[in-house]
Amino acid sequence: MAVTQPAKNVKRPTKAKSKGKKKKVQTKFVIDCTHPVEDGIMKVAEFDSYLRERIKYNGKTNNLSGVITVDKDKNKVTVTAEVPFSKRYLKYLTKKYLKKNNLRDWLRVVATTKDAFELRYFQINNEEEEDDEDND
Repeated sequence: MAVTQPAKNVKRPTKAKSKGKKKKVQTKFVIDCTHPVEDGIMKVAEFDSYLRERIKYNGKTNNLSGVITVDKDKNKVTVTAEVPFSKRYLKYLTKKYLKKNNLRDWLRVVATTKDAFELRYFQINNEEEEDDEDND
């Protein structure tokens, strides 16, 4: 009796993959505006409304449609998204707001943790440099 080899191009049954529901990705970013708000050069309510108007969802601004929420606390703004949302995009919008209000020369956006930003003042050391030049 002759033994034959199985054909190479025969499709074999594969394991059925379960098509379960995708787990919702919820990202939460916090922007801490404590320093500029305490000094009175920035208002959290204005920044909050700016983000609400400018964040794009599906290519349209002012279209958060319950998927992206923007909340404000005393000195913090929290952005929560149920869809993939970029931290870099939030930093871009924050810088754009600072530039619009002529605060970009004084404040910078610093990532403090994986999901949080803080607005800090630039460290300006002009006084020390002038003193060093006078001593020469």
